[in-house]
Amino acid sequence: MATMDSLRREDRAPAAGWRWFVRWLRRRLPTGLYARSLLIIIIPMVLLQSVVAAVFMERHWQMVTERLSLAVTRDIAAIIEIVETYPQNSDYSEITRIARDQLNLQISIEPDGDLPPPRVKPFFSILDGILTDEITNEIHRPFWIDTVGNSNLVEIRIKLENKILRVLAKRSQTYASNTHIFIVWMVGTSLVLIGISILFLRGQIRPILTLARAAESFGKGQKPDNFYPRGADEVRRAGLAFILMRERIERQIEQRTAMLSGVSHDLRTILTRFKLQLALAGDNPDLHGLNDDVNDMQTMLEAYMAFARGEVEEDVGELKLSEIFAKLESDFVLHGKKFAYSIEGDDDISVRPNAFMRLVTNLASNARRYADRLDIEAKHNAKWLTVIFDDDGPGIPEKNREDVFKPFFRLDTARNLDASGTGLGLAIARDIARSHGGNVTLGDSPLGGLRATIRIPA
Repeated sequence: MATMDSLRREDRAPAAGWRWFVRWLRRRLPTGLYARSLLIIIIPMVLLQSVVAAVFMERHWQMVTERLSLAVTRDIAAIIEIVETYPQNSDYSEITRIARDQLNLQISIEPDGDLPPPRVKPFFSILDGILTDEITNEIHRPFWIDTVGNSNLVEIRIKLENKILRVLAKRSQTYASNTHIFIVWMVGTSLVLIGISILFLRGQIRPILTLARAAESFGKGQKPDNFYPRGADEVRRAGLAFILMRERIERQIEQRTAMLSGVSHDLRTILTRFKLQLALAGDNPDLHGLNDDVNDMQTMLEAYMAFARGEVEEDVGELKLSEIFAKLESDFVLHGKKFAYSIEGDDDISVRPNAFMRLVTNLASNARRYADRLDIEAKHNAKWLTVIFDDDGPGIPEKNREDVFKPFFRLDTARNLDASGTGLGLAIARDIARSHGGNVTLGDSPLGGLRATIRIPA
């Protein structure tokens, strides 16, 4: 059993390592569509060029260098045969002339002696290895070569019977030295193609980014008036679908608001008649309950209208968090409650002023009503605005924290967050937050009460 468990752990180890590598690579890769599209173009091109350079270029280098080195080695072998077979003058001028004029080699015959000690081979040199092999196979004599001392010449020394043959050959005679031209052309052409791809890719990505910004603005309650579909056919269809969806949503909201406005007008007319008849009836104690009912109906009607409108008609403006919290602090001091706030980041925010003010005031007023202390912490960075409300009140049971966001839901055994008692307080709050592209969530407060968190895009 122990052996089986150890085998299973050994099998899981590579899989865990691979998952860790995938997660690490995913965190390092860019997340934007433009950057990922560039990688899709550049990575295959780089891999293709690397394979071509590693396979074709290496073989081309090696094959051409082998043939050039073999040719030079055979020329040297022929010179050795001539020197050892045919009589020469004392200074070997004739064979030196023939090697210079016919073979393009500079040779000299030096007195007998020892060859220099072998030089350290370079880290990467095809010529050094290939030339050594060719001389060993063709000449079969002790030799010494220097392929790095002079960048333009290759020196070869071969020990004969009582003399040493010194040969200087041009590097281009023994080595494929013009291969870099192919690399320059390959890399240069690739850069030009990548530049052209970037230009075309930018033109294709820009409409998608514009569509994303328009959708984001609409999610925040703003109206992107200058948006129109453009780009590829698929992007145009997506843009047109977004415009039609936006028009349907706006038309539905307008119809709902218009219908409820008409209903409100009719109901207000009837309520006005009730109030007039009650006023004409005089101060009758039997009618006090009816007066209270009429006032409750008026309050409930205003709450329904506010929920239906959702402040969608308001434009985006600038607000200061410090000014909002200062007003709340004055209200808490007036009611003898404790209030504290902190702001981290920029004090100025871009929201729909009246709606956002109502959102913050609604949550703060409910905390004032049911708690003795409220702490507000605001964090405003480049991406998000987060406002956290912590109080020491009775809180809301965890099982009811989503139900209280439903319209007309009321808590009888716990706190009720709606000032009017219609069960619309948190529904309106979440509606306002979502119209800004964010949300309102509830949780446990470190003070022992309820924590309400507003989080909207900055």
